[in-house]
Amino acid sequence: MKYFTFLILTGFLSMLMSCGGDDDICESGEGTPRMKVSFKNTDGKETVLDSIYVAVDYGSGKVQLGGTNNATSRLIPLRVDDSPSTDVYFRLTNMGQESHIKINYTTKSTYVSPGCGVKKNYENLSSELITPTPVVSLEPGQNFIDNEDKTSLYLIFQSL
Repeated sequence: MKYFTFLILTGFLSMLMSCGGDDDICESGEGTPRMKVSFKNTDGKETVLDSIYVAVDYGSGKVQLGGTNNATSRLIPLRVDDSPSTDVYFRLTNMGQESHIKINYTTKSTYVSPGCGVKKNYENLSSELITPTPVVSLEPGQNFIDNEDKTSLYLIFQSL
């Protein structure tokens, strides 16, 4: 009887420990991609910025994403609700002048897994420069976002 109870207890514990799915954790870039923004000077050459500070309005006011030093590009998360646009703000110094850019798009939702849920892909990207200082103009890149590899928008700065 002791052996029978031991076998049942061992079998029950084995079943209990094996109850985890492989897709419980969202790994390997399966989530909603961020928008890649790169920087150019007015000569059209890609440039390295000493520092860049980014803020994004996700619908409840600006959220500061912080600064990056010696940047050639920056990844920016866009809104994941049903809004057709995201307002993004760029500064070259922490308390400096701020450029306001409105990014318009359409979204397409794709189910990934129980752990990740739904992934948003952004299509038909267009951007509008609302406040032009320190960014002087915009240059479109790839007009959809399905991963974070390609640049979707180039910010043109006065030759630095």
